[in-house]
Amino acid sequence: MKVVIIEDENRAASRIERLLNEVFPEANILCKLESIRESLVFLNENSCDLIISDIQLADGLSFDIYKQVEIGCPIIFTTAYDQYAIEAFETNGVDYLLKPIEKDRLQKAIEKVKKLQPKVDVEQLMSLFEKKSSSSYKSRFMIRVGDKIKSIPVEDISLFYSFEKGTFLHTRENRNYLLDQSLDALHPSLNPDAFFRISRKYIVCIDAVNEIIAHTNSRLKLKIKGFEDDDIIVARERVKQFKSWLDQ
Repeated sequence: MKVVIIEDENRAASRIERLLNEVFPEANILCKLESIRESLVFLNENSCDLIISDIQLADGLSFDIYKQVEIGCPIIFTTAYDQYAIEAFETNGVDYLLKPIEKDRLQKAIEKVKKLQPKVDVEQLMSLFEKKSSSSYKSRFMIRVGDKIKSIPVEDISLFYSFEKGTFLHTRENRNYLLDQSLDALHPSLNPDAFFRISRKYIVCIDAVNEIIAHTNSRLKLKIKGFEDDDIIVARERVKQFKSWLDQ
């Protein structure tokens, strides 16, 4: 069985590969892909028997891959959150694994694939994912300031950014606060209608984008209200999706 792993976190991809080799040693892992763009290129030119796919990739939701490429093989989705989608998707007979993936759960998923070989209804799964209640996203952040705890509503946040191995949020009052989690961990908890990850360094709020400027290599430079930084650049591979996000 030819297997493709789509996962943008190196540690998670390596874990899947190691566990897959243990529970299904006859599997032939063709490649590990990290982005929508990379996956589209590969899947347009190659076929496989199984895809193990994360949902939240650095350049968007992996569902976009399966809307653009006709996939004839089963897909095992993985995610770090969203219990509702997990339960709903399991009724369709294709498994949906919660991170960190356990060996016995992966083994059961592989057994399902061997027996059922179902075709994934990506449109149905995407619909379930998009119907996720906005209340499941974070509404505020509790920040420690000295010996006090400050509550910051998401409506007051202009952007999140990484700087010198730290993660910060910037408010509309032009204040910066240190967070105790990475942008990778933070991103899934934010409402995608309001926040967009333009690069590995920045997640911006749509209401805070003050100006958009054409930049080199088909990229875009953003001006954020109250945030002085000339390096807020939309990564080239995310420009198209960013424009669609602005136009929603």
